[in-house]
Amino acid sequence: MIMLKKIIFFTAFVLSVSGALNAQVINDSVNLPSVNPTNVFRHTDTALRIINLNPFFSLHVDSNLAYRLQINKPVKNYYWYLKDAPTGLRIDKDNGTLSFKANKSLFMAGRLKYDTKYPVQIGVQNLADPKDRVDTSFTISFYSTDIIFPKVKPSVVSPVYIEEGNKLAFNILCDNGNFGIERLLVSSNISIGNFKLPKNCDDTFEWMPGYDFVNEKDSAQVKIVNLMFIGTTQFNFTDTARVRVVVRNALNFDIATQEYNDAVENMNRWLLRYKYTFLQIDKKIKGTKTWRSGFDITTATTTTTGTVLSATINDNKVVTPKILTGTGVVSLPIKEAVAPQKTVEQNQAALLRSNIKRLEYVLFDNKLSGDRDQNIAAKTELLKKELRQSQTQLAEVPTDMAETMTEEQINKYFDSPRVQRKYRLR
Repeated sequence: MIMLKKIIFFTAFVLSVSGALNAQVINDSVNLPSVNPTNVFRHTDTALRIINLNPFFSLHVDSNLAYRLQINKPVKNYYWYLKDAPTGLRIDKDNGTLSFKANKSLFMAGRLKYDTKYPVQIGVQNLADPKDRVDTSFTISFYSTDIIFPKVKPSVVSPVYIEEGNKLAFNILCDNGNFGIERLLVSSNISIGNFKLPKNCDDTFEWMPGYDFVNEKDSAQVKIVNLMFIGTTQFNFTDTARVRVVVRNALNFDIATQEYNDAVENMNRWLLRYKYTFLQIDKKIKGTKTWRSGFDITTATTTTTGTVLSATINDNKVVTPKILTGTGVVSLPIKEAVAPQKTVEQNQAALLRSNIKRLEYVLFDNKLSGDRDQNIAAKTELLKKELRQSQTQLAEVPTDMAETMTEEQINKYFDSPRVQRKYRLR
């Protein structure tokens, strides 16, 4: 009985499974149209491109670069070129091989610098089609593991000698080494002013010491200034260059020329005064000479008359031996009283003229030889000395300045032939 129940249960299970498998399933999904593989369209790569260009290259100074660039087209039809390339960077025009052979001399000469980004323009051109070309760029830099210290190098050799009033100017040059000098400082052992401060390499240092920079107490009339130029890199490494400047005491030609001109003007003024005094004295001497000449003529006439009277025979025809006194003998004391000889004035006139001639020669002999005559101080002192000596020598001679005659009239009288003959220097 139990066995029969198991058979009936198994038969019912088989029938139920068979009905489920044969049941109809309804498909509610969307049916898409089938795609034909032959109708697929793909985009063809026809634009010229460099397919392996690195935008940045960094090279050690001792390494070499050999990098072949590639394009998406046959290389044989194209030409490669570079623009604004740094020194030493080359490219093969046929196959596009970029090459660089490091040379430290390029860096030591300053043609290349470390840690500097150099932009490079690169291009490739189709020789048959001018429009088929591409231009792009990349950056290259160089570095070194060697330690090269930067140095500050002024463009002058120490020591430098200058004089007061002259400008000192020189450039501050730099050997950068691994890293460039970014700023400069200037220091000195003596406080100085009126100088141009260099801030960067290749700037100019300018300084002009004044005429009072060197004191009288300074030894040998010089003052020494020690200049220190301190260069600093971005990593605060410093290098110092020293320049020893020897400043010599010099003459201020502007002031010295003014003093010389004042001395010349003062001497010319006194010369004019001396000439006028000479003119007045000479006129007095001339007037006195005229009076005395008149008395001499009268004396000579009356003396002759007296001689004739003394030789006349009287009425008794007897020669009178007595000589009658002429009127000229009587007028001789009158001549000395009215027009005495001007011996003092004559000496004064001669002394004045000799001094005037001497001072004129001193003026001519001590003219300046140029704008910066090195003997200007000595010439100025000599003019002052000669004028003081003349003033002392002629202290007793009145030297009033003329107001009724011009300088031209006075000089014309002084240089007249009569005066030159009368006061000829022997």
